[in-house]
Amino acid sequence: MKALLASTLVALTTFANATDVNVLTFGAKGDGKTDNTTAIQKTVDACATSGGGLVIFPAGNFLTGTIQLRSHVVLHLSTGSQLTGTTVLAKYPYQQHGFKFYGAEWARQSLIYAHKAEQVGIEGYGTIDGQGASFATTTLKKPDRYRNRPYLLWFIDCKNVRVSGVNLRNSAFWMQHYLGCEDVSINGISIWNHSNKNNDMIDIDGSRNVTIQNIKGDSDDDGLTLKSTSPLITENVTVMNCVLSSHCNALKLGTESTGGFRNVVITNCVIKPSAQKTTIYGKPAGISGIALELVDGGVMENIAISNIIMEGPEVPIFIRLGNRARKYDDQAPTPGPGRVRNIRLTGITATGGGKTGCSITGIEAAKLREISLNDISIDVSGGGEASDMLKSVPKLDDQYPEGTMFGTLPAYGFYIAHAENVQLSNVHFTCLKPDSRPALALDAVADFTLDRITMPTTADAGAAVYVTGGSQGLIRQSSARGPAKSFVAKAGANTQVKLVENDHPQIRITETSVQ
Repeated sequence: MKALLASTLVALTTFANATDVNVLTFGAKGDGKTDNTTAIQKTVDACATSGGGLVIFPAGNFLTGTIQLRSHVVLHLSTGSQLTGTTVLAKYPYQQHGFKFYGAEWARQSLIYAHKAEQVGIEGYGTIDGQGASFATTTLKKPDRYRNRPYLLWFIDCKNVRVSGVNLRNSAFWMQHYLGCEDVSINGISIWNHSNKNNDMIDIDGSRNVTIQNIKGDSDDDGLTLKSTSPLITENVTVMNCVLSSHCNALKLGTESTGGFRNVVITNCVIKPSAQKTTIYGKPAGISGIALELVDGGVMENIAISNIIMEGPEVPIFIRLGNRARKYDDQAPTPGPGRVRNIRLTGITATGGGKTGCSITGIEAAKLREISLNDISIDVSGGGEASDMLKSVPKLDDQYPEGTMFGTLPAYGFYIAHAENVQLSNVHFTCLKPDSRPALALDAVADFTLDRITMPTTADAGAAVYVTGGSQGLIRQSSARGPAKSFVAKAGANTQVKLVENDHPQIRITETSVQ
C-alpha cells in the first residue's frame, strides 16, 4: 500500500504541470487481464487536476470498469490500443446524476461516463469494446429486463463533447447516449453493435447544436437515432456523409418525443443491408430506412432529409404522428398529441423495399401538416392484391410506432392519412412483381398535390390512385403505366379531386365504396 501511495504521489508531482498523461504512468497494464479501473481513473483525475489534456492509451488491451471523464480531459486511444469493458457487473456502479428522463430508473450504468463536464471527449484510432454479449438479457417484463446492461458511452448535461476516429464495439445496451448535452461533435467513428438487445448505434437525446458526420455503423436495433426522453427538445442537428446499416430503423426520430425535434438536417447518407445476417430484433435488411415518429407529445418541425440512397429496408419511408402518450416521469403530466409540420424529404432513392408500402399518417385528433416529398424513386417487391385497396387500416393511435404496424397497406407506394398540405412531386415507383393495389391511397388528406408521379398498374387494379375520407386536392402531369380500370377511384361525398394533364388510357374518376 505504501509503495502504491508513493508511486501515485510521484506521478501526480511529475505531471502536475503536464497536459498529456499516459495511463501506464499510474500502473495500467495492457495485458487484457489486469483490472485497470483504478489506474485509469487516477490518470483521468490527475490530467484534470493539471488543467486538462489527453489521457493516452498506448498499444495494448486495457480491461476496465466504469471510467468517469472530467472537464477538459480527452481519452486518446492510440493505434493498436483497446479499452475493454470488464464482465464484472459490480465494476459498473449506478450513477447518481439527478436528471429526470424516461429510463432513469433502469438506465444507470456505463463503461465511460461524464456528467456536467465541459470540453471532454474520446479520440484516436483504437477500439472500445463493451463485451455486451456477456450481460444477460432477462426474460422479465419492462423495465426489469433493461437493468444492469451498461451503455458503452454516456454523456449527461455536458458541453463541448467531441468523439472522433475510434471504433466502438459490442455494447450491452445502447452504444452511446448523449442526454441533455450542448455542442456535440461525432466524427469519423466506426460502430458495430450486434451483441445484445436494444443495441442502438447512436442516441442523441434532448441535446442541441449537434454535428454527426463520416460515420460507418451497423446495429441490430435502431441506427442513428434522435430521441427526446425528457422535456428538452433535440434541436439544431446536422448529419452528413454516413454509411448506416440497421436491422430496425437506420435513420430515426423517436419514439420518445416528450420535448420533440426541431431544426434537423440529414444529408448525403447511404443505408445498406447489415453485414450481420442473424437478427435479435427487426429484419436482416432493416424495417425502415427513414422513420419519423412523434407519439409522446412534443413537436417535430423543420426537418430536412436529402440525398439518401438506401437498399433493403422493408419500408423505405415511415412518418407517424400517434398518441401513445407515455409520461417521461411518474410525476409528469400525461402528454397530449404532438405537432408535426414542415417536413421535407428530397432526393431519396430506395431499392429492395418490401410488400408493406410506405406510410405518412396522423390521427383524427392531430393531423400532420406541410409535408413534402420531392425527387423520390422507390422500388418495391410488389405482389399486392386489388382487394387491399379497400381494406380497413387499423387506427392504433396509442401503439408503439413501426413501419410495419398496419400490415400490408392499401397502396404499394404511399398510404397517407390525416394530413394537411401534402405535396409529392417527381416521385417514381417500380414494382418487381405486378401489384394490383394503387400506387397512392389518401384518406382524410386536405389540400394535397400529386405532381409528376410515375406509377405502374395492372389490369386488376381498381385505380392508380385511391382517394377517400373527404380528401381534397390536385393530381397533375402524372402517369399510370398499365391498364388499371381507372386513373382515380374515390369514395365519400366530400372527396374532391382535380385532374390536370395526366397520362393514362382511363383518365377518369370512378366512384367506389369503402368496406
